[in-house]
Amino acid sequence: MSFREIKTSQAKELLEYFTRREREFLKFTRALVETESPSGYVEGIRAVVALLADYARVIDGVTSVERIESEQYGEHLRVRAFDTISDAEQILIVGHTDTVHELGSWKNLWREAQKCVFAPGIFDMKANCALAIEAILALSVLNLRPQRPVVLLLTCDEEIGSMSGRPLIEEEAKRAACALVLEPPAAGGRVKTERKGTGIFTLEARGRAAHAGLEPEKGASAVLEIARQIERLHSLNDAAQGTTINVGTVQGGTRVNVVAAEAKAEIDVRFSTATEAKRINEAIRNLKPFDERVQLTVSGGINRPPLERSAGVVELYNHARSVASAFDYELGEARVGGASDGNFVAAVGTSVLDGLGIDGDGAHAAHEHIKTEDIARRGALLAGLLATL
Repeated sequence: MSFREIKTSQAKELLEYFTRREREFLKFTRALVETESPSGYVEGIRAVVALLADYARVIDGVTSVERIESEQYGEHLRVRAFDTISDAEQILIVGHTDTVHELGSWKNLWREAQKCVFAPGIFDMKANCALAIEAILALSVLNLRPQRPVVLLLTCDEEIGSMSGRPLIEEEAKRAACALVLEPPAAGGRVKTERKGTGIFTLEARGRAAHAGLEPEKGASAVLEIARQIERLHSLNDAAQGTTINVGTVQGGTRVNVVAAEAKAEIDVRFSTATEAKRINEAIRNLKPFDERVQLTVSGGINRPPLERSAGVVELYNHARSVASAFDYELGEARVGGASDGNFVAAVGTSVLDGLGIDGDGAHAAHEHIKTEDIARRGALLAGLLATL
């Protein structure tokens, strides 16, 4: 890709703009977080999307706002901006409106303390949904028109696997020159240039029940089989390759005096490369029983491919560092084990920069928060990227 160079005066103008807008930004973010939207809560997610859609419609640079129905999960939101300026490939911004926090799980939905704002889903990632709209507004107000069309896609089921959001993400990613993912950054505000892929498998064993005291030899223990398979599964770990296999839950048996006829284990898999994903997938699907009388069944599979630190990712990161340095902000990078919708973007061959959200901590936890001192910096960074990519 060819990038524009951002002028120091433009970068500082953006920083000053977002600094002036901080209270308005926080007011809008508060409206979003106080409209609770745990995954699958259709009414709440639609209400959040309505707030974002109404805000986007009044921006001069926005050319279309679409609320896309998702029957089980609510609505996805797609905002197109600046798409009358060229026939160039678009810039895709990716985020999500669902959170992991159940209704009523927070007594206080908004608390400001020690230059932080504590609220459910604010870090992951309602503040960043607001930031995306604010960045488009900033470009319009300051007349910093991008050289490419911009598409903002906020899905509503990311926290539970993106079953309905994934096709939309892949569709838009194929038309994009690059993608910016507004997931929370790593500690210290570092963007994420590499993410592991993920897989979830269920291994079930069906053996033969028998009385554990009278004739145990007639039984075939599914619990024993699962125990043996767990050791086999853990032998597939490869720290050097960044591959981890963890058996997180085990269930089996009926009574203490009965040889167990059934048992199952749930398996979490993480990997850094497509090659490792293939190796682990094949190994799990081809597991053979130690006891031939026991039948094994494998379900589930790879959920998200890895986001690898490709040449295109490095190029995007280096440009983002340049934009940040124009207003004296040092932007670091990180490799993380968790996956995001950015993994789907990378899998179609589009370069992606992840973790561009506002710095904070406590994703999915009771102390989830953002740092208010980082709002202007991340807003200026995102708007600066949109203006120069």
